[in-house]
Amino acid sequence: MKKLLQSAVIGLACVTASAGAMADAVADFYKGKDVELYIGYKPGGGYDGYARLIARHMGKHIPGNPNVVPKNMPGAGSVKLANWLWEGAPQDGTAFGAISRGAPFEPLLDNDKAKFKANKFHWVGSANNEVSICATVKRTGIKSWKDLRDREVLTGGNGSGSDTEQFPKLLNAVLGTKFKVVGPYGGGSDIVKAMIAGELDARCGWSWSSVKSKNKDLLESGDLVILMQMSTEKHPELPNTPLVMDLVPSFNSKKQSQMLNLVFARQGLGRPYVAPPGVPADRAAALQAAFMATMSDPEFLADAEKGGFDLSPISGKRVAGLVNTAYDTPPEVIKQVVDAIR
Repeated sequence: MKKLLQSAVIGLACVTASAGAMADAVADFYKGKDVELYIGYKPGGGYDGYARLIARHMGKHIPGNPNVVPKNMPGAGSVKLANWLWEGAPQDGTAFGAISRGAPFEPLLDNDKAKFKANKFHWVGSANNEVSICATVKRTGIKSWKDLRDREVLTGGNGSGSDTEQFPKLLNAVLGTKFKVVGPYGGGSDIVKAMIAGELDARCGWSWSSVKSKNKDLLESGDLVILMQMSTEKHPELPNTPLVMDLVPSFNSKKQSQMLNLVFARQGLGRPYVAPPGVPADRAAALQAAFMATMSDPEFLADAEKGGFDLSPISGKRVAGLVNTAYDTPPEVIKQVVDAIR
């Protein structure tokens, strides 16, 4: 018994020493370095705002305390950035990215420009899950989602991998709306400017958190007309705004249910952060742990509250699970979605 206890103590000591050595190795690697956080959209939008908020606080939670430097790499609804993270970015843990919640689904949805395998990335985490809205402004005279079926409605898109491109097309197929997607625009803020200027009628696939943090003036003025919310569940702050899932008369089949769930499941990813597939496991784990530590950092939380950013953090493991579930969708359901949004 004594020998068994001694063996257990020695074994635990070895494991502890090994873990400590790994942590020291990660700290030694990151010390004095810059970690670049790339953002798949232009400055000024919601993805940019969240990423810059995180960049200000995350470095002190990474072993070695590197500087986290935000940089923008817009293009194709952040598919450009996802491709670069897959095959062009440093694979050593000094670069990771903020991509759209729709981008991971692009290889699945037959986008030949998406060259990556989303289920092979290191998922760092997400600051929140999301509910998106479809909205217009008063000058259009559109008062209800039903009005969207009576006339052509110009809505802005950010590229083939974006919610703003795919959600309106899905609504056309399922609800009979008459959206015409115009773009691509470089970022969500560009779509809002075009809508205010009268170039567009609507923005569809607009994160509620972005509306509150970036476009509070539109809300407070009463000029914004919110027509519906798009997710699998209603946002508690929008109890009287119809949920798109409730507007569908009925599910004709299990496939139709799976089709809608595949598209709107991305809302659970919120605003995901991803590291290249070749990052060593210990550094990827350090980034994941640092991300979640940042989410409970008092200074970060105060900064987020000041900026009006909604937070409901999701671990990298949970994000990876959501992506893997989507990739298990039956091929015939995927084809139905592709036919609707392409």
